[in-house]
Amino acid sequence: MKIPTTLKHKPVVVCENYEQVDGKYAYQSDAKGLSLGLAQWNDRGKLDISAKVWRHTGGKWSRQSEELPLHRVIDLAILICSAKVHFQEAYRHEKLYDPEQPVLSRVGLQGDAMTVAVCTDNERIDEDVRLFNQALSEDGELIGERLQTLARLLGEMGYRA
Repeated sequence: MKIPTTLKHKPVVVCENYEQVDGKYAYQSDAKGLSLGLAQWNDRGKLDISAKVWRHTGGKWSRQSEELPLHRVIDLAILICSAKVHFQEAYRHEKLYDPEQPVLSRVGLQGDAMTVAVCTDNERIDEDVRLFNQALSEDGELIGERLQTLARLLGEMGYRA
């Protein structure tokens, strides 16, 4: 299915077969494509690149398609990696986290730091943390393959720890 090029988001680099590789939703996904392009919120003289997940209902392109600035896509990857690091050792805690110290990490970014923490405001956090850990474990191979690919590409670009 071809990604539309007549809408406000202007695709430049696309993956038009995303529904075939959308993790556990592969071949059954409403996310039909991904694109990097000129953001729909661009004003005259101001240019931003965004990433977009294109969803299709079967009859038309969905309003639930999502567009994010590239730095937010990378920030989400950082958040995922921070969570993965925590949950690799979470078994050491009875509740899979320390309720007295819910901050998992602080990741320095442009003069401040992204605080990664367990959401203790969630009234069902203990149950939800167990379910999250279970889902993370069940999707381990799927996520791991993508992280390996990301690590390889980052290495090819010269980004090494």
